[in-house]
Amino acid sequence: MVFSEYYGTRADGVKLSRTYSDKNVMIKKNGTDELYSEAIDVENSGYVYSETDIPVDSPESDLTIEDTLSMLSDLGVDTDDN
Repeated sequence: MVFSEYYGTRADGVKLSRTYSDKNVMIKKNGTDELYSEAIDVENSGYVYSETDIPVDSPESDLTIEDTLSMLSDLGVDTDDN
């Protein structure tokens, strides 16, 4: 089943949602060929996703926490703990 949940709020106050499959398979954005292990979108974007039969690869990520925080910051997500 495809689930969407609150993910965070960007520095400009825009809320983000995370969409993913509970079956650990890739999701496809309807009307496109775009596949994602999870999608982070502006809340109420109107995007609709469907599950595929493609398993999400789960090798250990090469991303460091610093890389992840930097990417989130680039998207405008406030990553400060304060």
